[in-house]
Amino acid sequence: MEDVYIARVGAQSMNQNTGNKIKALCTAAGLANMVDPGDLTAVKVHFGESGNDAFVSPLHTSSVVKEIEAIGAKPFLTDTNTLYLGGRRNSVDHAKTAALHGFCYPVFDCPVIIADGLRGQSFTSVDVYGKHFDAVKIASDIVSADSMVVVSHFKGHEAAGFGGALKNLGMGCASNEGKREQHTTRPMILEDRCILCGACMNACPEFCISAAGSSVSIDLEHCIGCLMCMNTCPEHAIDLDWQDDGVVFVERMIEYASGAVGNKTGKAFYINFLINITPHCDCTPWNDIPFVPDIGILASIDPVALDKACYDLVNGEEGVLGSLLPDHHRPGEEKFTRVWPGTNPELQISYAEEMGLGRGEYRLVEI
Repeated sequence: MEDVYIARVGAQSMNQNTGNKIKALCTAAGLANMVDPGDLTAVKVHFGESGNDAFVSPLHTSSVVKEIEAIGAKPFLTDTNTLYLGGRRNSVDHAKTAALHGFCYPVFDCPVIIADGLRGQSFTSVDVYGKHFDAVKIASDIVSADSMVVVSHFKGHEAAGFGGALKNLGMGCASNEGKREQHTTRPMILEDRCILCGACMNACPEFCISAAGSSVSIDLEHCIGCLMCMNTCPEHAIDLDWQDDGVVFVERMIEYASGAVGNKTGKAFYINFLINITPHCDCTPWNDIPFVPDIGILASIDPVALDKACYDLVNGEEGVLGSLLPDHHRPGEEKFTRVWPGTNPELQISYAEEMGLGRGEYRLVEI
């Protein structure tokens, strides 16, 4: 059973401000045991897509960076390029988006390095032993780093149910080709809901969607499975074959997560922010209102225990009226499958355990 440390929201004094909470979490959860002086330390974050403001605040991330620097390590902020259209598809645009969102000097005394190169093609093959892959394509600069601190915004996700530390590892540390390998999911049009608005066609980075008469079709041969069409559709007229594709997607993502820390045994630390818990991934160029209230910040050296604790805490909250939850759900009721019907959020936990990433059993320790 792994300890997961939590600092809950709310403050009545300076000692309880967010920066001091992060400092206390890093100390209690053992950051100094995972990062050594002189380490080139990858701080894996999500800079937020252009138009989204739900990502972890750069001020909060800077508090994490200060704790790494206090150890004597050399941190750098990092993420990987995206498959889809937007502000992060190449390293030039990605670095600019990061800067516009506050991930830059003087907020941070460390550089931004996009880990998979200019066009997402810089990767290192890492051996894994999963159902789907013998080796995975992880961004080279993440593999090269001596240690890694994974800073994640815990929220919903349309294909995985939720996104936390495991998704930040699996999808977030993959090169462009690695993301393609994970996205086996392919969308389908629900014709009875489609209003021919064209939003999906405008969102598709590969121009795979077309309209003919009163129907819309997707060229599945060239579809990369990024699901921006599904995210963008205002009528929820695009879905997946959840009996097959959803399971395979999660399993592949977890195998990539295993590869992301394949050479980081005893050298990885995880911190999740249960603040602004929105329905969508931070990859969308917008964000909806949270579907449960803010909870706090959690840290652990075990990403599986950490994500399971976050999942349980979210489900323990009462749903927010007016959010994407279809009705006002009581504390203790499952939230993610109501926001994203058809997903299986706990599959991330069970398959991560099978892949040896950690254990879902945890002890919650209040800071």
